[in-house]
Amino acid sequence: MGNGETNGDDPRVYQALALPEKALESGGVEILRLGIVDDELYVSALPAFTSPAQWGEVLAEVAERLGAIYAAQKTGLDRKDVIVQIAEAFVSELGAQPVKAQAKGRVKPKAAATKSKTAKQKAAKPAARRKKR
Repeated sequence: MGNGETNGDDPRVYQALALPEKALESGGVEILRLGIVDDELYVSALPAFTSPAQWGEVLAEVAERLGAIYAAQKTGLDRKDVIVQIAEAFVSELGAQPVKAQAKGRVKPKAAATKSKTAKQKAAKPAARRKKR
């Protein structure tokens, strides 16, 4: 390309993310790809799970990882703030009515920790239950 132009400057070039190093080393299966083209979301997905509900577990794990990414980039948001914003927008887009926040102190710390651990354990399950092809 001439005149100092790079592929990043050409709107006709799709700018894909790099594969994770672990995928390059060990292989794997891509189950979801998202892209924005002309302000429209495009989705490609592999029906990788026997139950569509397992996608909920995957989407929860994605929200958690996005929280970590935003927090690491020092956006002024912490991981939990990002996860809450994603969850609120998610249920809103699906047509759920907003729920008033409960008063602080109503959830016992031990119960919250147990729930968090269970959510992380569940998030790890989809890859193990993936269909073999």
